[in-house]
Amino acid sequence: MRRWALRLVGAALLIAVAVAIWQRDAIARLHAVTTLFDEGRIVQNFSHMDRLFDTAPIPVTRTPKPLEEGPAMPLPAGWQEWLDRRAVTGIVVLHDGAVVSEGYRMGTTREDQRVSWSVAKSYLSMLVGVMLNQGAIASLDDPVDKYAPALRGSAYEGVSIRHVLQMSSGVAFDEDYFDFFSDINRMGRVLALGGSMDRFAAAREDRTGPAGDDWQYVSIDTHVLSMVLRGATGEDIPTLMGRYILDPLGAWGAPHYVTDGHGVAFVLGGLNLTTRDYARMGELARLNGRFDGRRIVPADWMTESTRASAPTDPGAMGYGYQWWIPADARAGEFLARGVYGQFVYVDQQSGVVVAVNGADRQFRAPGALDDAIGMFRTIARTYDRE
Repeated sequence: MRRWALRLVGAALLIAVAVAIWQRDAIARLHAVTTLFDEGRIVQNFSHMDRLFDTAPIPVTRTPKPLEEGPAMPLPAGWQEWLDRRAVTGIVVLHDGAVVSEGYRMGTTREDQRVSWSVAKSYLSMLVGVMLNQGAIASLDDPVDKYAPALRGSAYEGVSIRHVLQMSSGVAFDEDYFDFFSDINRMGRVLALGGSMDRFAAAREDRTGPAGDDWQYVSIDTHVLSMVLRGATGEDIPTLMGRYILDPLGAWGAPHYVTDGHGVAFVLGGLNLTTRDYARMGELARLNGRFDGRRIVPADWMTESTRASAPTDPGAMGYGYQWWIPADARAGEFLARGVYGQFVYVDQQSGVVVAVNGADRQFRAPGALDDAIGMFRTIARTYDRE
């Protein structure tokens, strides 16, 4: 009996080893998710997402025209302390399209493809505007399941594209990054283990109320927009983003998306570009959809999408179509924003764009967002027109 028991134990160990080898990529990705934001890893992880996850290249054929260099920006009081406090890894400041400040820290370089996190949402908003203008999407008031039939029977059935853009879909979703069992973290594990983001979205069943009544930040809403775009065009998001946004704009290096196990782009946060590329996107937004004399995004879309139209609480940060608007914003002031200190801030009145990549593990601390926006505003006010 002892011999048989040893054989059984040996067989079990062989099976365990075989499963570990078979699933080693999934196990490695799961480990990457669970350690992605660790203090000793976060900076390098954010510059090397292609080493940790499946990715898809974004086809870009156009070599970017170098950004002009302008007179050096007057450094605000407490500049170095602010960079340290917000764990800034890369920053590019433009004034009227010219670089007036640029820096890379914590071992990062100008060439690093830095992960966007939710700054990617604003890029996707631009793509929605282009597809609407071209007629691939007939109306923002169309239900999302018109273009993404897989959503029929889910909490998204009948919800309009407009309400999804505004994150007023009414779909229940827990966005707590610090709760292991939250929806956003379960979604991360789906991504890591090679699951399907489409199926994850279509499995949403619970609602908090009617669409359009209340605003709740629901990142999976952005993935639903990608399902709409793919259904409307028959093409994948990297191809569309390359053709209509990044190729006309120009991008350095090898821009790419993190993908799920089915090759579907992680559009709500998996875009990877250089900090200078993020600054170019901000300049495109500052110029209402034009860059280097070329119309890329419809002007009326840029005006509408960066207007606070979502039903946010009075006095709270405003939200448009995947863009943020400070509660006390002056005309032409808005931003794209991602976790751990990713920003593209635009102030049209002063002509200032600030692109920031960071590894700010204190980004949710009280006052952290105000600290970031306060510095952006200090820079912008330096260049206010007389």
